[in-house]
Amino acid sequence: MTAELGVHTTAGPTPLADRIGRGLAVLCVLATLVAFADGVGRMAGAPDDRLWVEGWRTFAYLVFAGLLALVAARPRGQRGVWELVIAQKSALVVFSFVIGNVNEARLAGLIDFGLVVTVAVAYVLCRGWYAWRTTVVEPTGDRLAG
Repeated sequence: MTAELGVHTTAGPTPLADRIGRGLAVLCVLATLVAFADGVGRMAGAPDDRLWVEGWRTFAYLVFAGLLALVAARPRGQRGVWELVIAQKSALVVFSFVIGNVNEARLAGLIDFGLVVTVAVAYVLCRGWYAWRTTVVEPTGDRLAG
């Protein structure tokens, strides 16, 4: 551990791993925004008895896009956000397989499975668990010379 400008640092991910992980998180943000756009279309055509559920689901996409944008911007600065996204999406994957061939469950479960895998890979590449440490973690190649 070294002290630079009064800040303690520990070895973080390599700059390449950090860029790839952040890129994957941005990809998930973009995919979630596409889902939001699809949800707006679903809301527009939803019957009255489905409008609230479609609205709730559609606006939740914005929340997830925001959470993913937070971890893309500061992957080691957001305690618990990675884990919440992974846990919630994993729960949906399990639920989709438990309920079986229910309308939309299979496709949504497969899409969420892809999201879980992508977010988990980004989490590992960015060392997202470092957010829980009390020291600042930067990519290993980006440290100040000194």
